[in-house]
Amino acid sequence: MTKALILDSTLREGEQTPGVSFSIEEKVEIARALDDANVPMIEAGHPAVSKDVSDAVKRISAERLTAQILAHSRAMISDVDAALTTDVQRIAIFIGVTETKLKSLKMTEETAIEAAVKSVQHARDHGVKVRFTAEDGTRADRNYVVKICQAAIEAGADRISIPDTVGIMTPDAVRETFSWFSSKLNAELDAHCHNDLGMASANALAAIEGGATAVHTTVNGLGERAGITSMEPFAVALKVLKGIDTVNLGKLPEISLLVEKYSGVPISPVQPIVGENAFSHKGGVHAAAVIFDPKTYQAFPPNIVGR
Repeated sequence: MTKALILDSTLREGEQTPGVSFSIEEKVEIARALDDANVPMIEAGHPAVSKDVSDAVKRISAERLTAQILAHSRAMISDVDAALTTDVQRIAIFIGVTETKLKSLKMTEETAIEAAVKSVQHARDHGVKVRFTAEDGTRADRNYVVKICQAAIEAGADRISIPDTVGIMTPDAVRETFSWFSSKLNAELDAHCHNDLGMASANALAAIEGGATAVHTTVNGLGERAGITSMEPFAVALKVLKGIDTVNLGKLPEISLLVEKYSGVPISPVQPIVGENAFSHKGGVHAAAVIFDPKTYQAFPPNIVGR
């Protein structure tokens, strides 16, 4: 069976939504809810950003949840050190890999590899697992992405993330991309799909088909710009379309409401799975048919998500 894990980044990527700022207590409550729904990996924040973020990640780590807790970090020793103080189980180290990004960082391809390797080795020397992220990897030179990722793997990273950082990929392109990288890299592959063109969930499914073993999500699809893959439709799609069990689907509506409350970002009535109208029918033909047999106009039974 295809392997698929969900890493939820509501507390990191989700908090990068303009206008969203969770308190420490809110973050702990959201982390507990995610863990209660059997989310296996939670990206809790980027500790180097501020003391509040660092304190929140430390508090979540101290909860001793079943989920693996991650801290985000640039490929800088100082960032890794900030993450190490939070007692997380894994550090997600990233660096931009496009020619433009490297120029903005005043780095060459080789100095970027050196920074990645030193950061990964430093984290591994302190006993934590590492995911290495080749930021904007879908727009970078593939051979260079393989080169820097392979160096990170040799330094100790066991997961590699290839993000569609600006959300410009199509499902076919994503499927081919992950198939290609999975043939080149001996590591678990993560997909991080932005939703700028509204294709994040479709691209995430295609990534799994191509060889990705984990997808990054946020509750209600929060995140930079148009957000990333929304956990609710993606988790249900995995179950309905692929027969893959991930999180407890029945918990999705309550987690969605919790994040809506604390983020201040309202859920659209037509939001898949958790929107007020997600399982409602207005047209007479629809309503009559559903009364006769719900399968007429239902892709799946609403009760699998507690609706």
